[in-house]
Amino acid sequence: MRASLPTSSSSRTVTRPSRKFTVHAQQKRSLPAEPQTQACDDRVYSSPLPPKPPARPDPYTMLSSQLEHLRGTLLNLLGSSHPSLTEIAKYYFLHPSKQLRPLLVLLFSQATNGLGGNWHAKQWAAECEGAGGRTEELDRPLNRPDVLNDWNPSMPDYTASFQNSFSLRPPRPPSQPPLPPPPPRRDASPLAPTPCLLPTQMRLAQIVEMIHVASLLHDDVIDRSPLRRGVPSAPAAFGNKLSILAGDFLLGRTSAALSRLGDSEVVELIASIIANLVEGEILQLKSVHGDELGVAEAPSLGRDYLNVYLQKTYLKTASLMAKGARAAVVLGGCAEGEVWKEVAYAYGRNLGIAFQLVDDILDYEAGEATLGKPGGADLQLGLATGPALFAWEEHPEMGPLIKRKFEQEGDVELARDLVRRSSGLERTRDLARKHAEKAREVLALLPDSDAKSALEELTERVVKRTW
Repeated sequence: MRASLPTSSSSRTVTRPSRKFTVHAQQKRSLPAEPQTQACDDRVYSSPLPPKPPARPDPYTMLSSQLEHLRGTLLNLLGSSHPSLTEIAKYYFLHPSKQLRPLLVLLFSQATNGLGGNWHAKQWAAECEGAGGRTEELDRPLNRPDVLNDWNPSMPDYTASFQNSFSLRPPRPPSQPPLPPPPPRRDASPLAPTPCLLPTQMRLAQIVEMIHVASLLHDDVIDRSPLRRGVPSAPAAFGNKLSILAGDFLLGRTSAALSRLGDSEVVELIASIIANLVEGEILQLKSVHGDELGVAEAPSLGRDYLNVYLQKTYLKTASLMAKGARAAVVLGGCAEGEVWKEVAYAYGRNLGIAFQLVDDILDYEAGEATLGKPGGADLQLGLATGPALFAWEEHPEMGPLIKRKFEQEGDVELARDLVRRSSGLERTRDLARKHAEKAREVLALLPDSDAKSALEELTERVVKRTW
């Protein structure tokens, strides 16, 4: 099909002068390989190149206002009657963060809201007073505030004081929640997603970020990390004991917020994330400090080490992304048997593994400039990540270094050199690309939307990132 001529802003009819062509000229014009031009008056127009595919939206720009609101209101969940606990609980939230985990929750919410069979009930609960899905209702405790002993500046004296015995208080009469409307009739084909966010999904985004920060507080104690994002780590600033207690406090706050979402499947998913984080940390400790802990079960072959490494990567990193995204889709009304929450889980699992693989590459490539720690910091902790494990397959001398956790003098430097002289970094990046490509592939099941395009964009950014 011939390309149309460009026109000016004012509409006009273009006439072509009649021309006669020789047979040779006609044959030459019919050759497919010859570039075609169109004559118009005294100007010549080349046929335009095929249009470039539209640029995908920037995920962070697309949801910048929601992320900013989420960050600001999240700090309200962290107040405690102990000022020092409040200070350390907020410490990591006050420094720049990728906010990747809440971003996934919000993007999958927008990409799937309106598709699930129970969407009408979730949307109704977010709009109807007394149904439990409005923002102010998510902030309201299910029990009496004085029973929970949450931070409450107006807590009555009879609760705050323990000098007198506590008297029985009469219970409140139960309130009857409104009944949801009957579900609307749906066609067999999925509807276009509804680009809105429910208050429960916004709260879930805060919950997954709080769990992530709680894990950072505990990890920095275990790893003895002096820096986090270029600033002193919480243990360096406040000490190990307060850091551990602050992490526990955050998990307690998330549990209370989680209960108010009113969805048992989501509670199960988020609770299993916390268990996965602990399991992943134990798996890592067994590989480094197993002898000290009396739980040494070190694998004997390089491939076994790689399998354990990837399992630990899922438990410590990908589980939160995968199950957080799945929980967002459940809160959006995905009914049992529908594919949307399976898409969210598969995407989050693959993206999370790709993200951590690239993080382990950056430990060698970026170092002090971007991560706030020297290159090969994982080696100094005794950890053999993807690049070192792939280098082992090419340089057998890496094996003894891994097995003794790089403890001897010169082990870290030798291991770094072996990684540089191997294809370990590139093979790790190839593995990250495979997981990222699979994450993008599963998105094909979702209807087209800006949120879907943003999720596709994330699969490329995760692999190409330098931060």
